Amino acid sequence: MDLFSEIEAPEREELRALRKELEEANYKYYVLNMPTLSDREFDEKMHRLQTLEAQFPDMFDPKSPTQHVGSDLGKKGFEQVKHKYPMLSLANSYSREEIEDWVRKLPSGVEIVCELKYDGLSISLWYEKGVLVKALTRGDGQQGDNVIDNIKTIPSIPWKIERNDVPDFFELRGEVLLPWERFEALNKEREEQEEPLFANPRNAASGTLKLQDPREVARRGLDAYLYYMLGENLPGSTHFERLETAKAWGFHISDAIKVCHSVDEVMNYIAYWDTERKNLPVATDGIVLKVNNLAQQDELGYTAKTPRWAIAYKFPAEKQLTLLREITYQVGRTGVVTPVANLEPVQLSGTMVQRATLHNEDFIKSLDIRPGDKVWVEKGGEIIPKIVGRTDRDIKDSNDIKDLKDLIFPTHCPECGAPLVRVEGEAAWRCPNETGCPPQIKGKIEHFVSRKAMNIDGLGEETIDLFYQKGLLHNIADIYDLKLEDIAAQERLGEKSAQNILDGIEASKQVPWARVLFALGIRMVGETTAKKIARKYNTIDTLMWATAEQLCAIEDVGPQIAENIVKYFEDIRNLEILDRLRKAGLQFEGEAEPEPTSDKLAGMSIVISGTFVHHSRDEYKAMIEANGGKNVGSVSKKTSFILAGDNMGPEKRKKAEDLGIPLKTEEEFLDLIKN
Repeated sequence: MDLFSEIEAPEREELRALRKELEEANYKYYVLNMPTLSDREFDEKMHRLQTLEAQFPDMFDPKSPTQHVGSDLGKKGFEQVKHKYPMLSLANSYSREEIEDWVRKLPSGVEIVCELKYDGLSISLWYEKGVLVKALTRGDGQQGDNVIDNIKTIPSIPWKIERNDVPDFFELRGEVLLPWERFEALNKEREEQEEPLFANPRNAASGTLKLQDPREVARRGLDAYLYYMLGENLPGSTHFERLETAKAWGFHISDAIKVCHSVDEVMNYIAYWDTERKNLPVATDGIVLKVNNLAQQDELGYTAKTPRWAIAYKFPAEKQLTLLREITYQVGRTGVVTPVANLEPVQLSGTMVQRATLHNEDFIKSLDIRPGDKVWVEKGGEIIPKIVGRTDRDIKDSNDIKDLKDLIFPTHCPECGAPLVRVEGEAAWRCPNETGCPPQIKGKIEHFVSRKAMNIDGLGEETIDLFYQKGLLHNIADIYDLKLEDIAAQERLGEKSAQNILDGIEASKQVPWARVLFALGIRMVGETTAKKIARKYNTIDTLMWATAEQLCAIEDVGPQIAENIVKYFEDIRNLEILDRLRKAGLQFEGEAEPEPTSDKLAGMSIVISGTFVHHSRDEYKAMIEANGGKNVGSVSKKTSFILAGDNMGPEKRKKAEDLGIPLKTEEEFLDLIKN
């Protein structure tokens, strides 16, 4: 190897590593709605990759992240449709100087349309003869998922345009958004269920739009802003004229759009909205600049993944310095003790922030923060406030020195005084006093009556707290002993409210077994896991005697979940509560799991990944089970093979290659179970 090759080798390796990292980041952002990189980190790595690819043209790869947009394909149950016009991404800049350079390089006299860059999920709406016929996500830029049933739940998107001047076909593009108010309400609901919170409205909107139940989509309250019209023989010769036409046809077009004629006008627009956007009802993360004249857009053309006639300026993550007044500790339904930072109020992204989670003891130690510190609080693209650092401490006198003693995490529960425990391998401290700790008792009752569990109307957080204080509720079984006169006698409740609560309690006796199991609140047994367990064990009596080893054979049930289930049924207090619930008439029995019809896949553990043509993922899962196989969610050395469709997850593909796990196509799989 010559000296040149030795010098180049590290950069070539960096190029390969960046490609892999960015592909994985794309998958987690677009498909899983779990971003691992900030927008700025992603863009900086992308720019570095572009530089390296220019330096080493012999390493060109059409599959590189620089040559295509990220893909949100891969969700089950949606028809995939080819875009009439590719949906490309925009080139991003975080520098106002770069934006000035971009504007100055345009031909003289060019008009520029400035728009707010909404932080949502891209959508393409197809109208034929004025009727909405398709609604496609960006997908991979070439094809997208048709989510028309979910789009029709958005009030601001018309199903039909009844005007004589509407062309036979046109396409409108825009962003599907979850307004701040609806986002905060959704996260509050998820927090009460101890479900993972959405990091930002964009993730929440994306996850909502890919749900299979349009009724749930409608309940969450999505909105949409549209910003580009495409098609043949459309009215207007400029981008701005077409948006005005779309507005006249009844579409939701932002009033913040402005036609600019100079660099100064563009910079003034950016400066104005950098502040004013904080008062908007929806999330924005920048400004989009587009050449106004459509003929000039065509002349400027496109790169492989971006138009040359448009660019996005991204606002820097918003960060404010404020005082950490004190750290308090909250006890959740499962006993987890969470430290909370109580802050001097500060405005971020249109809301007043006074509190931020500190997650756990390790997080506090990593930032080395304590009451009295000046801390940096950030939202950026994430609406959940987070502390990202602190300023240097200024020690002036002995009082300051006294305040700087190491912060000691509580050793006892702040609510009931029980000694806290910390399970090996977990970051959280937990109160073990499940039956005597008020927040845990009330939290379990709140979980039990919630919409996805027993769905008992009228028993909200305040009412449960009132009944607990009055001695009417001490556990979930007490709900079924409530009397009309006891409820009606409470403050702010009368006979009508009492009767509504009792009607809800009576209706809950028809809730199916899988939801009853979820409602019991066994630690780590979420809604989906409860369904899988209830399908395998169709009565509570069979589940009660299952061993940890038997439970681990169920998809998504690991050793920790299995141990939690076994311990739940070993506790005499839980058995007494279950006996009372059984006598009250709850459904402790469901449909039995069908027996396999063949043993062609007996002993095989099979992973399903990607999108399919002949059958849905659920249908393939049923086929695997019907032929004696086992569905598993993750790739391991025990995996027999992967049923691989299009757009298979890159992480699973890489792990399969590393472990030598074979991949089978749909056709190969169908032949296997047929023959």
